[in-house]
Amino acid sequence: MSVNACAEIVRKSDPDRFLAAMAAPVPLRLHLFVLFALNIEAARAPWVTDEPPIAEIRLQWWRDAVAEIAAGKPARAHEVAAPLAEAMQATGWSPETLDQLIAARRWDIYREPFEDEAHFAEHLDHTAGHLMWLGCVAAGAAPALEPAARAVARAQGIAGWLQAVPDLEARGRVPLLDGRPDGVRALAEAGLAALAQAKGTDFGAAVPVIRTAWRAGPLLRLAKADPAAVAEGRLTTSEFSRRAGLIWRSALKRW
Repeated sequence: MSVNACAEIVRKSDPDRFLAAMAAPVPLRLHLFVLFALNIEAARAPWVTDEPPIAEIRLQWWRDAVAEIAAGKPARAHEVAAPLAEAMQATGWSPETLDQLIAARRWDIYREPFEDEAHFAEHLDHTAGHLMWLGCVAAGAAPALEPAARAVARAQGIAGWLQAVPDLEARGRVPLLDGRPDGVRALAEAGLAALAQAKGTDFGAAVPVIRTAWRAGPLLRLAKADPAAVAEGRLTTSEFSRRAGLIWRSALKRW
């Protein structure tokens, strides 16, 4: 399975997941590059145009591509589509889950805020949650691990979302239900609680996938201590801390 193009897409657009994937065993790494590349293609589709109908068409293209692969049709002519077809066959990825992963990006097309906490939670689960669990499936994870995997993904999703707040606001979106300091702090606490929920879980062969969320804890703790860092675009850690955290976890085979 040729995934060089997928790996390059991930390297350029999602460096954290790229680094984490590089620490995974080679067979799993290849599947992760394909999965993460698909996620990137879906995530950026709404932002390449200011015309909602065109953005909808771009997302639908990927939804149709997944449906066609699931139906046994040849993969479409795209550098990610052919490796995706092979990965779907090899891993047994659910077409329905992949479809929801892509469809969730429709929120980025429009300017309406989330309806309520349940709507926001669903968005995180259909993006970060689906991505994490599909990666775990590729690693052969047992279904019993899904709740814990999705809890880690929720923390990762919240941390990434808080980092994206300034950019989303600049693009005219309303990313937070409550952007005040107390609201940001509460959201960070919810992410930390999700991490605590998964603490002690033995993810087995799926540890390299769960490890893609290695930055969630430090970022959420920073947001909790300094909520203003979110609006001001300061929610980040040093490059040394970022890389050292991953190296340490990889060496100890922890997530």
